Amino acid sequence: MSEAERIDDTSPDMKADLLARLKSVVPEVFSDGELDVERLAELAGNAVATGPERYGLAWPGKRDAIAMLQAPSRATLVPERDQSVNFDDAQHVFIEGENLEVLKLIYRSYFGRVKLIYIDPPYNTRNDFIYRDNFADPLASYLRQTGQMTETGDMTTSAPERSGRLHSNWLSMMYPRLSMARQMLREDGFIVVSIDDAEQPNLRRLMDDAFGEENFIATLVYDRNRKNDAKLFSIGHEYMLVYARNAAFLKEIRAQLRAPKEGVEEVRAEFDRLRKEYNDDWGKVRDGILAFYKTFGEDDPRQPLARFRKVDEAGPYRTDGDISWPGGGGPRYDVPHPYTKKPCKVPKRGWVYATYDRMEQEIAKDLVVFGEDETSIPSLRRNLFEKDDQVMKSVIFSYAQTASQQFDALFGDKKVFDNPKSYSDLERLVSYLSEPGDYVMDFFAGSNTSFHGLIRADKEACPNRRMISVQFPEPIRPGSEVSNTALAMGFKTIADISRERARLAIQNEATEDKALGFRAFRLTSTNIRRWPGIKNTVLEEYLQQIDAFSDTLIPGWKAEDVVWEVALREGFPLTAAITQIADAKLPLLWRVRDDERGKSFTICLADHLDLEMMTALNLSKSDIFVCRDIAISDTVAANLALQCTLKVL
Repeated sequence: MSEAERIDDTSPDMKADLLARLKSVVPEVFSDGELDVERLAELAGNAVATGPERYGLAWPGKRDAIAMLQAPSRATLVPERDQSVNFDDAQHVFIEGENLEVLKLIYRSYFGRVKLIYIDPPYNTRNDFIYRDNFADPLASYLRQTGQMTETGDMTTSAPERSGRLHSNWLSMMYPRLSMARQMLREDGFIVVSIDDAEQPNLRRLMDDAFGEENFIATLVYDRNRKNDAKLFSIGHEYMLVYARNAAFLKEIRAQLRAPKEGVEEVRAEFDRLRKEYNDDWGKVRDGILAFYKTFGEDDPRQPLARFRKVDEAGPYRTDGDISWPGGGGPRYDVPHPYTKKPCKVPKRGWVYATYDRMEQEIAKDLVVFGEDETSIPSLRRNLFEKDDQVMKSVIFSYAQTASQQFDALFGDKKVFDNPKSYSDLERLVSYLSEPGDYVMDFFAGSNTSFHGLIRADKEACPNRRMISVQFPEPIRPGSEVSNTALAMGFKTIADISRERARLAIQNEATEDKALGFRAFRLTSTNIRRWPGIKNTVLEEYLQQIDAFSDTLIPGWKAEDVVWEVALREGFPLTAAITQIADAKLPLLWRVRDDERGKSFTICLADHLDLEMMTALNLSKSDIFVCRDIAISDTVAANLALQCTLKVL
């Protein structure tokens, strides 16, 4: 039917999509529809390599990993309202499923829209695995559980990954997922990946390969705890690698990251209390502040605040700030001492301020501290409450036992998950690397700490950030005390714990004036049948085959599931507004809207539509109308194609 466009029955073809984007930028490197690699290299100012291969990361199975990335998915996501919280109004999303398949399915919906991706992938246990450290479950099991593979092994999804060897297996698992992650990020976006010592060097090289080494930003080191039973070194740290989607773009827009100094508000509250109690007796207020500092532990992140040891009406302050030009070679000019009127000694590196006029402005604000006479180099005064933000440090103390206690408290002090991350760490990262209204994603959700951190970061934010969490339904196996406790509490999979964590985070962190929730979805088989081609030339059997595929929807389909599948194929987000329209003449009618991007379509799943029904819709040229192929005749299709953009299932 030439008048209508058919809805895709798979996720996008990644190879075709990449070539299409390349063609839109440099069409001259295509000849007869084929990519001319030599011409592309010529335009880029590079000669085509004819000698040894260039430096890069290679491993057995890399080609298979790329093929796995490019293979389209025929799966879909179906809503689970009974597993959701406030489904209709929710802006957060939780997806139960294998994450590479999920990323392929939401590719059109979130391509280039995500500000921050945080993942805590499984560390390499050198076994066949899909997810976390101590669990092993082949993908085939997941496909059978969700109906994407028959018991005989027939595949209805993209090719499963095959077990490799040692590091190769882990790299092959990570590569396509990181490649998909890069495509989800905005130009000003970031990805943060947690890792341990064993695979950190390989992850760094893999991230360089997937994101470009020029986009490396930092390695964050988290000191989790000391291990007193260590024989050689007490290794109690983990890493987070931070990469930008486009570091050059960040430089172009002069992006700066700042975080609140931890504990400033607590010091401010104590200062206000002491000031009121001692009626502005600054000696006593200072003694009280110093006593408060002594309550900070040795590794307390608030410890740097204890350097603000002087106090007046502006609060705690220090007077040892360096007034010299960073790096040396700064300006040199006369700065008269306020009492002797003689020029003060100039720092070896020159003054920090480019001109004397600029220096005078700071002197007028009492932010330049002079010595007894001109022989001393002045210093800078720093007020704690005046500038309470800073660049985030790369070394952070975050004890694992504290994170476990925080997590266990959510579940009634029952331990149902090993080694959860600290929600305080994720709250800090989300706040630092994203803004309210941004999309944040975690496709190795685990215990869903990132969701909890985001909810806490957004407590006062309006609009909220929007979270997309993905977790594989990895079975919890009996045996350990932790897994036995989880099973006794009714959790069958890691995804069950992850989803419950989201509910509890919302319950504990929501305020009265902010309704929160999440939409739960599950990865499963498509509702759309693919025409397999002619299998038999016997006329009777051929006609039976044609009849069997006259309707492209699989028998037993559910209307809402089909609507969501079409929405995904058309690139609508999982927070799209879907409204069923009650119309006596038109059954099974829905309106789907993406208000953020101003997109919408109307879909009718009735098995028969005629011209009279179509007239009632009052469609215009700008409208998109989706219906079943079997529902319309050629005449109705031609008429609809004149009124609107027609797409069929």
